[in-house]
Amino acid sequence: MIAVVFIALALVLISFLVDRKKTLQAIRKGMLQFFRILPTLLSVIMIISIVLYFVSEEVIIRYLGEGAGWEAYFSAAILGSVSLIPGFIAFPLAGILVKSGVAYTVIAVFITTLLMVGLLTIPIEAKYFGLKTSLLRNALSFLGAVVIGIVMVIIYTFT
Repeated sequence: MIAVVFIALALVLISFLVDRKKTLQAIRKGMLQFFRILPTLLSVIMIISIVLYFVSEEVIIRYLGEGAGWEAYFSAAILGSVSLIPGFIAFPLAGILVKSGVAYTVIAVFITTLLMVGLLTIPIEAKYFGLKTSLLRNALSFLGAVVIGIVMVIIYTFT
């Protein structure tokens, strides 16, 4: 992580040396975008924190843990399909779930469905692409997520 920060700072410095005006303009634009998403980011983090506070580790492990078997994959797939969590929140959440005892293979299904399937956004998507296309895309994405989960189980089992 530290290496990424240093690389980013070096690239900003190079950009600044090449064109100060454009670099400062880009930094301002980036800061504005950051502050626009900050309330959403903080609210999602707070909601996840509250839910994780009230939902015990045992419950998470019971429904998503390794001992849950195929039910864990099904639960993760359904939960991921109906959740509306951006990727920059989903990955830290996945880390928290792993620390809580959820298997990497279940996390793979959860994250894949979370990012690829959007049951809650079908009405918006249908408005632009049509209902048939939206349903087909979501169904194929769900199937793809299940296949990815199965592949992860095979990889994780044999390594």
